[in-house]
Amino acid sequence: MRGVIRYLHKKGLSGQEIHNDMINVLGESAPSYATVKNWVAEFKRGRTSIEDEPRSGRPKTATTTEIVAKVHGMVLNDRRIKVREIANIMGISNDRVHLILHEEVQMKKLSARWVPHLLTVDQKRLRMNLSQACLDRFKKNKMDFRCAVS
Repeated sequence: MRGVIRYLHKKGLSGQEIHNDMINVLGESAPSYATVKNWVAEFKRGRTSIEDEPRSGRPKTATTTEIVAKVHGMVLNDRRIKVREIANIMGISNDRVHLILHEEVQMKKLSARWVPHLLTVDQKRLRMNLSQACLDRFKKNKMDFRCAVS
């Protein structure tokens, strides 16, 4: 909408004319006259951007690299630490800690301990070797492979 208002303002239309055009085209979805008037005033003052200005106040997210690193360090120091304990220490919500652990650090709770969600290089190598052995066995004798599986 702001882009349309800016365009029509540059064409020389007044705020009221812009608002009337928008009502004719958009009907109920058109912005209010106050909104159009506000944006026309902004463009008259020399504003060129139609994006929101940065706002002060609380940041939108608690997932900064520093917090992720601290949470990860806490888990590495005590694998039995609870999400609630981390949240209390860090001053963030339980949900945010849970999100950091599962999505950022990729860890999961297993038998009351936090463990990395990813496989180690040795585990990947072992899985690949076992899979390759099964594939080779299947290629040599399909019937023998079926007996071994069932």
